[in-house]
Amino acid sequence: MDFTPTEEQAAARDLAARIFGDLATPERLAAAGTGSDPELWKALCAAGLVSAVEELGLLGLVLLLEEQGRTTAQVPFASTCVYGLLAVAAHGSPEQRTRLLPGIGDGSVVVCGAVSGQGGVRARAARGERDGDGDGDGDGDQRDFTQGELSGTVPVVPWLRDATHVLVADEQRGLWLAPVTDAVGVEAVELTAPWAAGRLTLEGAPAERLGAAGVDDGAEAQQPHSRPPTPTPSPYADVLATARTAFAGLQAGVGAGSLARAVAHVNAREQFGRPLATRQAVQLRAADAHMDIEAMRVTAYEAAWRRDAGLPYATHALTAAWWASEAGQRVVHTGQHLHGGAGADLDHPVHRHFLWGRQLDAYLGGEGEVLQELGDLIVSEEEEKEKEREVGEG
Repeated sequence: MDFTPTEEQAAARDLAARIFGDLATPERLAAAGTGSDPELWKALCAAGLVSAVEELGLLGLVLLLEEQGRTTAQVPFASTCVYGLLAVAAHGSPEQRTRLLPGIGDGSVVVCGAVSGQGGVRARAARGERDGDGDGDGDGDQRDFTQGELSGTVPVVPWLRDATHVLVADEQRGLWLAPVTDAVGVEAVELTAPWAAGRLTLEGAPAERLGAAGVDDGAEAQQPHSRPPTPTPSPYADVLATARTAFAGLQAGVGAGSLARAVAHVNAREQFGRPLATRQAVQLRAADAHMDIEAMRVTAYEAAWRRDAGLPYATHALTAAWWASEAGQRVVHTGQHLHGGAGADLDHPVHRHFLWGRQLDAYLGGEGEVLQELGDLIVSEEEEKEKEREVGEG
């Protein structure tokens, strides 16, 4: 494993750091309220940072999201890159890639994701579309049609209020890309962090299946001509693991930004004639936060690197998500605590990191839920290996 960024990844990271540093200032963030910053989004797209993610890979995206997290910049960068650019590039049909990727890259297409299984979304064949049983009434196997209609609700979708399209997972874990039209209800929802979220209501909303019909999204496909077979994640599983890895990288940046503000504060703030930074308790608390940030960073890097290398990474994505959830909330609490009373000021810049850290903790699933899923996955993988050994010995 080598997590050293390529020249292209390092250059993109440095460019992102400059843009976020120049435009995501506390004053501009305060002026944006709970919405996104359209000028910052325009600057990122004009610099080619969104379109570059297709070549930079998931590791490159994690590096860029770290820089966003340091400033808590209010743009749908993670959402559009994960649920739009990377999802379409990896699982879209050739026609979908040709049609959608340019718009995603230049920022005219903004994508959010409703793939976490919060709500029950049903898919049926669009009128006139041939379904699984051939009668066109929409009650056949949903894997056999590419144009569908979606119905159902998802309580919370981050960046829905900014989106032109939403990637939706149905009850069978099929992925559908729906344009935000009159058939897509968007009701504003305010979260802990200002993520321009909304409640998604679908009433026969037209949507296109991501990729080709006939793919089993609820199971793992097997690569041909290999023994033992190497499991390939379904589109749903891949998008979910990609999202977990990317948002874990975002959380590492949020924590790093929080700690940087805290370090600056305790070096400037004096107590009894000495900077707070000279106190051993303060040093130990900051050191623990630094180690937590490094753990978040390295686990996110490993999961991203493995995806880019074409290696299994589901357990690694869950590991990154657990560290981001468990350690992330610990780090932002430390950042606020080291600011003393100033950290409780809702208008203080460090409080934004606290809000983002808590929101990311919840968005990733919470440490207990993620740890349980990771344990179940490890047990399942071990059982599969045991079956393979038994078959080989037989």
